[in-house]
Amino acid sequence: MDERGAIERLRTIATSSAARGLADDVALIDGLVLTHDSIAEGVHYRPGDPAESVGWKLVAVNVSDLAAKGAAPLAALLSLTLSGDDDWETRFLDGVAEACAAFGLALVGGDTIALPRGTPRVLGLTAIGRAGAATPSRAGGQAGNRLWLVGTLGDSAAGLAQLVDHPDASGPLVDAYRRPQPWLEAGAALARHATAMMDVSDGLLLDLSRMIAASGCGATVDLDALPLSLAFVEARGDDRSARLFAATGGDDYALLAALPAEMDPRLSLCLPCAPSIVCIGSLVAGSSLSLADAEGPVRLPEHLGHEHRAA
Repeated sequence: MDERGAIERLRTIATSSAARGLADDVALIDGLVLTHDSIAEGVHYRPGDPAESVGWKLVAVNVSDLAAKGAAPLAALLSLTLSGDDDWETRFLDGVAEACAAFGLALVGGDTIALPRGTPRVLGLTAIGRAGAATPSRAGGQAGNRLWLVGTLGDSAAGLAQLVDHPDASGPLVDAYRRPQPWLEAGAALARHATAMMDVSDGLLLDLSRMIAASGCGATVDLDALPLSLAFVEARGDDRSARLFAATGGDDYALLAALPAEMDPRLSLCLPCAPSIVCIGSLVAGSSLSLADAEGPVRLPEHLGHEHRAA
């Protein structure tokens, strides 16, 4: 069973209105926003990654889901697997503590289990946030909305590629892969106006395809408008191939928001400093996703991003 099939089956169980039809990354209950993400060794982090960065990443990816709903971090429950490496586990918890302090998230409980030494770790966190004035789902987008992106694309995937080639690699791209930074303040500002909003975790094109499926519309994306960092351009270039790599790589934790066409958040909102906030396209009538750049239409890649499938 792949991820899509599992979610379809789970929809027959998760019938509460709080589940939002499992078309979103969070649940909404009595003014609280709840999310749960797991990270697995060899999938979301490399066995050689510093344990502190693994702890940071587990917290940050969950906080990013809260940011995408304009929620303020409140509390968390940790699912911890122990495998007999006291030093690794201590440093992992140091990273969890650092991230919780940085994002104002109180650790209030969880669960621990022991695994045989050497078993790949799977670590989980449930994050709880306090909802703001609005909690945009993926499903409210409307044809005519413009698509805005906070943050940059491709850095994490480029950093992972560097580590695959050189396990001792370091620098801003590796940092982006190991220590993502959720956009809490920007998310809170945008959520009051967004018709739909989500974070980009599995790749822009895949996540946007989920937004338009939930919203019942299509989308056009200007590949040339995608925000790339200087470090990414220096490492991967700025041509069509590099931009498609950035659009499908995943692990970005940028924010993707659909806003009314007349609204420019750079002018109308007091957004906190961000490396980039740009319009990358629009929602349109229909159901298709299309790409273009200065040279004309761009064929969609075979894989739009990262989908979990059993080995």
